[in-house]
Amino acid sequence: MPQKASFPATTTTSLAVSSLNTHHEALEKEYQWLVKQIKRKQAELKNFGEQMRSVATEIFERGNRSFNRLVALDTEIHTLFDEILTGRKLGKQTRKSIVGIYHNLQAMGIISPKANHEENEQEIEEWFEPNQDENNFHSAQSKHYAPDQKVEQKLEFAATNKTDESRKIRQIFIRLAEIFHPDKVASSEMENSYTEIMKQINQAYQQKDLAGLLEIERQHLQGESSQSNSQDNLSQQCHRLEAENELLKTQYEALKQELRQLKSSAEGVMVSDYRKAVRAGIDPIGEKLEQLKTQIQALVEIRNFVKDFHEQKITIKEFLSGPATLGQMNQEIMEELLKQMLEELGVRIVF
Repeated sequence: MPQKASFPATTTTSLAVSSLNTHHEALEKEYQWLVKQIKRKQAELKNFGEQMRSVATEIFERGNRSFNRLVALDTEIHTLFDEILTGRKLGKQTRKSIVGIYHNLQAMGIISPKANHEENEQEIEEWFEPNQDENNFHSAQSKHYAPDQKVEQKLEFAATNKTDESRKIRQIFIRLAEIFHPDKVASSEMENSYTEIMKQINQAYQQKDLAGLLEIERQHLQGESSQSNSQDNLSQQCHRLEAENELLKTQYEALKQELRQLKSSAEGVMVSDYRKAVRAGIDPIGEKLEQLKTQIQALVEIRNFVKDFHEQKITIKEFLSGPATLGQMNQEIMEELLKQMLEELGVRIVF
């Protein structure tokens, strides 16, 4: 009877080690790719944040004087209306009309919104005559904007991932701190070396940089490794790499999400638009400051008009007719609203 072929144990072991080597190389390649992508996203996130700060600083430096002037005029107009409504004897209908003008200026965005004075609450309520009380409104809003169950589940899942990642970062930090704490060594040379490493560990921990902590830990493990290619050693390395790669994937996705959210925020969109305009040879801040200059001129005229009424230089009838600037602003606002409505319908119009 023919004997079955048997393979030496050394051959089987060699095949297993070869297979593990291939798997280890693939995991190592994935690890290096993830670390590279994470560093790239971290740099992109840092650069975009610096651009946001740079644009904000330029806006502040160039526009601070105009903004302060605008705020001062806005405050003065509010004060004048307050003194008119609280310090002058006015008929009920006249008071109601003045409150209406005051509120219209706020609603149109010409002056800033302001909480109504207690003395004027009744007049404002009469002016608007609400059909529902505020509690009903908020109740309806709460029902209308109740979060979707799927959205809640996604948020809970994201929060869980965030917690798991934070826990893992802390575990690695504690593990590394126990190894590299300067008090663990006797020689001054090693103490200096460990102090520098602990600085890197603390920086990575404060920045929630999982990849950075893993790199420090990896360097330590490589330093004490016997460089053995035994099956057990390779298997342990593969398991460790698999776990680390999963953690790095989580960090990479979190960085991409953070960058997307930053770019889609109001500040992020402003920076993107600013960069596009600059590349096209346009000074967007200069254009906005010109618009602000026009707005300031209009506010000066309105302030002077309200001040004239406050000082009784014009009659109630003249005041209720409003300044020419206000009429022009009304026309411009209506034209802009009409333009937006037509564009939403796919129709473009030029006034």
